[in-house]
Amino acid sequence: QVQLVESGGGLVQAGGSLRLSCAASGRTFSTYNMGWFRQAPGNEREFVAAIRWNGGGTDYADSVKGRFTISRDNAKNTVYLQMNSLKPEDTAVYYCAADRARLRSVLTTAPGTYDYWGPGTQVTVSS
Repeated sequence: QVQLVESGGGLVQAGGSLRLSCAASGRTFSTYNMGWFRQAPGNEREFVAAIRWNGGGTDYADSVKGRFTISRDNAKNTVYLQMNSLKPEDTAVYYCAADRARLRSVLTTAPGTYDYWGPGTQVTVSS
């Protein structure tokens, strides 16, 4: 069973930064495309960022492009989300997700594409 655990969330003022981490179990992490999603109260879960299994490609939601950076360290079974210039509208529970289709060449944005999910970490941006 693949388990994902997010960390690094918290309370930050608008304009500040946070770095989220997602630690994954298993020996096949390096074959999974990974994604970050977020969900605010009353809203559907939305795509934030994704990274290819080998780190060779990334994708971002328009709302975070230029502010957020996704990266991964396959040797540590960890994916990161660096969040800069945070805005109150970034407030949400952030989830790490893994696509179990090994070596998938195409990054996807739909939550249904991803198979394994962490429990989430709360990010709150105050104004």
